[in-house]
Amino acid sequence: MKARIYSNRTTLKVLVVVTGLVIGVISIIYTELLVGELRQREYDQIDFFAKVQAKMATMSGQDNADVTFLLMEVIKGNDLIPVILADEHQNPISSKNIEIPKRFSQEEQLAFLRKQIIEMEKNYKPIKIDFSNGEEQYIYYADSHLVKNLRYAPLVQISLFGILAIAAYLVFSTSRRAEQNQVWAGLAKETAHQLGTPISSLVAWIEYFKTDDDFDHSIIEELEKDVHRLEMITARFSNIGSEPVLKPKNLEPSVRGAVDYMSKRISNKVKMSVEYDIDSQVQINISRPLFEWVIENLCRNAVDAMNGVGSIDIKMSLTQHKNTAVIDVKDSGKGIPKNKIKKVFSPGFTTKKRGWGLGLTLVKRIVEEYHGGKIFILESIPGEGTTFRIMMPIVV
Repeated sequence: MKARIYSNRTTLKVLVVVTGLVIGVISIIYTELLVGELRQREYDQIDFFAKVQAKMATMSGQDNADVTFLLMEVIKGNDLIPVILADEHQNPISSKNIEIPKRFSQEEQLAFLRKQIIEMEKNYKPIKIDFSNGEEQYIYYADSHLVKNLRYAPLVQISLFGILAIAAYLVFSTSRRAEQNQVWAGLAKETAHQLGTPISSLVAWIEYFKTDDDFDHSIIEELEKDVHRLEMITARFSNIGSEPVLKPKNLEPSVRGAVDYMSKRISNKVKMSVEYDIDSQVQINISRPLFEWVIENLCRNAVDAMNGVGSIDIKMSLTQHKNTAVIDVKDSGKGIPKNKIKKVFSPGFTTKKRGWGLGLTLVKRIVEEYHGGKIFILESIPGEGTTFRIMMPIVV
């Protein structure tokens, strides 16, 4: 079921991306068709201008006047296409729809137009005008602003679609996360409620065993520890969804408390060590029950990764600038493949046949959302082991 949920989410993401790409491709193709048609129309207009210009050279009188009138109408109709009329040596004769800085002198204007001619020639071959007297002129032109702007239309459309898609995704993710948080919080509180009855019964049985002088009191002590642990777990579950109370505390008792509890309840073939390299005066804002839960989860995952045989080394130290505490939890397990490292904190991810894959997700949430710290995989070598690193800001 959980695999289907996260598979559907991935499928939805892929569908959104594919839809965006299809819309983008269709938009680009359609826009290119429009641009091609507009370019052809602009070329036809400039070509017509050139033919009329050449025809005028062979006419006189009224015919010439009529053609001149027609030519002027063509020129007036062109208020978009940048054109430059030049002689065979690329000396500008006239221009239209080209913005020339007013401060330029006559020579600077000619130099400016020559540069424009060079740029225009890179994109379009000039249209040649042959006069009857053997003279040649050339019309240089470029895309109009309309064509240039139209080419950016697909990018604008894709950008708008991307913004809408991102906004929709954020809204969907936020609402889904809020819904998941409510479900998890409700499930956790209900679990805590259900644990209350058997814990009360266990407490009563322990009190009963205490009245029996023949009963081994060392067993009673361990039972009391387990009941105390169950009460702590119940408190943890009941507090999920609520803002935890953080108090400045030394890290060592929390870490050692979790390690001492775990070491008596795991395989004796797993060796656990704790190295503390932090001044006892350094304090961290933590909720001890929740932080012990983090260490327990990491140790439990490490034991599973080692199949009950190996070592777990926990080292606590400070960063170079002495403003952050570092807790490294290193195991000698089977390691994590590179292609799965980014998924280990994702809900539902697990390499075990049983379980919901929420342990490391809760660990990340406790460290980062509740304590303002950071947790990540520092190193993982297949066949050699994994090192988780927790970074917590110290109280200044």
